[in-house]
Amino acid sequence: MDVSKVPSPVKRVVHLGSRSYGRLTAPARMTPSFLICGGQRCGTTSLYRALAAHPAVLKAVLHKGVHYFDVSYDRGMGWYKGHFPMQRSAEKIRTKLGFEAQTFESSPYYMYHPQAAARIAADLPGAKLVVLVRDPVERAYSQHHHEVARGFEQERDFGNALALEPARLHRQEHRLATDPSYYSFAHQHHAYRARGEYARYLSVMAQHVGRERIHVVESERFFTEPEQAYDEVCEFLGLPLGLERPAFERHNARPRKSDMDPVLRRDLTNHFAEHDDALISWLGRVPIWRQA
Repeated sequence: MDVSKVPSPVKRVVHLGSRSYGRLTAPARMTPSFLICGGQRCGTTSLYRALAAHPAVLKAVLHKGVHYFDVSYDRGMGWYKGHFPMQRSAEKIRTKLGFEAQTFESSPYYMYHPQAAARIAADLPGAKLVVLVRDPVERAYSQHHHEVARGFEQERDFGNALALEPARLHRQEHRLATDPSYYSFAHQHHAYRARGEYARYLSVMAQHVGRERIHVVESERFFTEPEQAYDEVCEFLGLPLGLERPAFERHNARPRKSDMDPVLRRDLTNHFAEHDDALISWLGRVPIWRQA
């Protein structure tokens, strides 16, 4: 059944049945060897689809993002494994192509949730993490437009939403870090400025999983030089190179009705300057958006 083409009520039933079956068969299922952890609105969907097309990769069942290590951790590892392909699927790839198959998922909130990195380190020892970064000014504007379009943001003015951010996020990160059962809608959907401070999140992730297990990609480069960026990701993940590359397409892009206010753009650019400088040690050079 092509789940994408059935009505939503039927789709929910299909998903529920598949998850129940998946939980029961969890011991016979693959475990992710890598994750796309973020950042939000940085091209994660496009990279996910490109990697999912690799002959040695089996994607998560039903959803590209399981959101286990951020908002569903209480469901348990059996529930999580139920989202992934059966081991026999990996064996077929090994027999047919001679490659070790890998599976993965993409949940961009993993990069930002205070407990996600520690949970990943505990439950997926050895798993590698891929992170995309983007001009944080454009990323913030894109996220606001995205949240408004999805109905998760009622403040339609970007400047007003930025002004509300400190109050909305007050102590939310602390509560998430200290209370495993706590959920913050504002932290997940309204952190426009905070989400672009990439280096501080990468530092936390590195403390838990090790810096050598994290690969950072500039989304601007992925879209302008997709072949080279894709090959570098595959090499990092240990995926065979020299095979037919996928069709590189841009997904989840939303058209904008207007450009950002110049004053807001300047203020955000100034805010992110020190955070962009801290990103140099991860990229080995000045971020692309600072080179112009």
